[in-house]
Amino acid sequence: MAHINIEIKARTNRMDEIRKILIDQKAVFKGVDNQTDTYFNVPNGRLKLREGNIENNLIQYLRTNQEGPKQSYFKLLPVSDPVTLKAILTAANGVKVVVAKKREIYYIDNVKFHLDSIEGLGNFVEIEAGNLIRDLSSEELNIQCNQYMEAFGIKQEDLIAVSYSDMLLDKGEV
Repeated sequence: MAHINIEIKARTNRMDEIRKILIDQKAVFKGVDNQTDTYFNVPNGRLKLREGNIENNLIQYLRTNQEGPKQSYFKLLPVSDPVTLKAILTAANGVKVVVAKKREIYYIDNVKFHLDSIEGLGNFVEIEAGNLIRDLSSEELNIQCNQYMEAFGIKQEDLIAVSYSDMLLDKGEV
């Protein structure tokens, strides 16, 4: 079954301020995850294997590139043996790009927050309002996403339309 996220990604130099807002809002801190996302060549959407000390998932998703809140349809499979799965997917599809990041993970109810430091790109905040744990409409998720954008002081010029993988590919870092 595909799930829906309404999400944004924004460049930030205000990590400490956003972290304080999350703590003040009683966000649940899940920890710092040193993640490697390996994107594979696929004909439709995106397929990535996330390897971390907190999250290890195979994720397939469809999302348009646009600034501001955007809808993403995704399927997620927890992975117990990411090394073997990566070898199989690499042999079958080839690797498109690898994204290495340090990610702080927070939750408030059904909304997930990431404070990301990406090698070669800088610092970012992500807001993902999703229906994975609560049955909410796209409109309700969009409202949540916009509320947190406002709370964090995210401006239109801070918003990023593309994924980290696209940003690295544009820089020529494969």
